[in-house]
Amino acid sequence: MTTVNDPLVQPDLNAPVTDDEIFRAHEGGKLDVAVTSPIADPRALSIVYTPGVAKVSRAIAEDAELAKKYTWTNRLVAVVSDGTAVLGLGDIGARAALPVMEGKSALFKTFGGLNSIPLVLDTTDVDEIVETVVRLRPSFGAVNLEDIAAPRCFEIEKRLIEALDCPVMHDDQHGTAIILLAALRGANTVLDRPIENERIVIAGAGASGVACANFLLSAGAGEVVVVDSRGIIHEGREGLNPVKAELATRTNSAGLTGGLAEAIDGADVFVGLSGSTVPEDLIATMAPKSIVFALSNPDPEIHPDVARRHAAIVATGRSDFPNQINNSLAFPGVFRGALDAGARRITERMKMAASDAIAAVAAEDLSADYIVPSGVDPRVAPEVAAAVAQAAREDGVA
Repeated sequence: MTTVNDPLVQPDLNAPVTDDEIFRAHEGGKLDVAVTSPIADPRALSIVYTPGVAKVSRAIAEDAELAKKYTWTNRLVAVVSDGTAVLGLGDIGARAALPVMEGKSALFKTFGGLNSIPLVLDTTDVDEIVETVVRLRPSFGAVNLEDIAAPRCFEIEKRLIEALDCPVMHDDQHGTAIILLAALRGANTVLDRPIENERIVIAGAGASGVACANFLLSAGAGEVVVVDSRGIIHEGREGLNPVKAELATRTNSAGLTGGLAEAIDGADVFVGLSGSTVPEDLIATMAPKSIVFALSNPDPEIHPDVARRHAAIVATGRSDFPNQINNSLAFPGVFRGALDAGARRITERMKMAASDAIAAVAAEDLSADYIVPSGVDPRVAPEVAAAVAQAAREDGVA
């Protein structure tokens, strides 16, 4: 007789996920440390630890590069957060952010084959965060910044890129942009129209909104309009911080003013990155064959079933609806490729190569309900890693 805990009993993948199932999966944390050199006898102990380990330490002291070969640093990613912009939950603090960071580490291992350590910092001071990460540099080979609120996240990333000789990427910015562009390419292929002819509205001018706007412009988007909590970002608007003021010079060339209603009227693409709610009547004013990416997690800006009444293609950030636009398709392969190539940093060419690779995996089976690969597609990370490593070599950062 079998029970529900019997490993031979396969779970019903279509059954709703229960709260109890979620909490049980997180009990005790989602990570562990595995030993690669078993210590089964005194001889093994003398090799792995003292006195044998001293020989390796002396060798590294004479040649620091040997740390890449004889420690795990060259394959270790530090996942760093201050807990100020977690998912769609906002500023919930370092301790509450830790389950998310553990999840990132689990994805790094599962899809990218990389070890990673979640580090949540009990400070929101830019100088303290930068100094902490810089001082920890000997312990890791790359830095994944995560869930740090804008505009501080821009300065933290910039300063760490300048200070460190290893790959640094704020995933909320660039991972989101990479997968968003891949999804838009898939949707545009289904609808048979170029990105150059589209007006794209981004609701949200935080870390991901600004990065997505920049990345879409780099990819040749015809028009990008960004809307924050005070309305459309445009030149001359009072109260813009330096990041938004600079963005205003490169977006909204039509000079639109007002709020989301004015921005979305006649738009081809809506990208939700704000955590707000978008009424159905606004989606109804978009152009024919519109695209709606309601990406706020855990609650999309508009329910996908409602958005489909008016839009040709709908995507969310959730795995329980078609077309999940999730960073997990990007960051494991991006960091794996960067570390495989020995890259000193992650360049724009590397990010664009990652987006191209994700889009290519889905290319043969595209449909309105399949514009990006599944989040558990085993082909994605290796393809992304290979493309990123090649781009690193072409950019001369490998």
